[in-house]
Amino acid sequence: MLTLFHAPWSRSSRLLWLLEEAGAPYDICYCDIVRGDGSGARDARNPHPDGKVPALLHEDVLVTESAAVALYVTDLFPGAGLGAPVGSPERGAYLTWLAWIAGEMEPAFWAKISGATEGDPALQARYDAVVVRLFGALERGPYLMGQRFTAVDVMAGSALAWARDHVPASAVLDAWLERILDRPANAVATARDGTPPVLSQVA
Repeated sequence: MLTLFHAPWSRSSRLLWLLEEAGAPYDICYCDIVRGDGSGARDARNPHPDGKVPALLHEDVLVTESAAVALYVTDLFPGAGLGAPVGSPERGAYLTWLAWIAGEMEPAFWAKISGATEGDPALQARYDAVVVRLFGALERGPYLMGQRFTAVDVMAGSALAWARDHVPASAVLDAWLERILDRPANAVATARDGTPPVLSQVA
């Protein structure tokens, strides 16, 4: 059994979506975390070494960090067709996209949202390069890896839906977001994402 240690309306929300897409049997342990505004607190139930989310426990195996969890889940459930198996022609592109989203796309978006790109040509150039790469992939689309929906769309799409106001106007981007966010698994994950009635009583 898989257990996702999850804080509602956080980065771990996209892993709920991915687990639903994979058809994986899983439990949720709703956890408190320290939020960006200083609210919240570290939760003793959460095994993440930094007290963050997501953290995924599979029997005695602990996996943390979104890209690692996404890779672990898609490798664990290859029949769902959300990843690229070892040895497949798409494996290199799949790993590259997962790493790029975490290492390039998300920091570039945060720099834009926080205003750090203003007056910093290097950060602005990094953001511009991210937008060009995303738009180019979607123009070839209909998904980021081409003709099929993958975990890459979940990881990037969840971030882009949140940061949409900070990305240039694009009909192809909006069509892609509508296409992936309307998936039934996302609706189920969204329903399960909400704050439990009494957080401290949820195992």
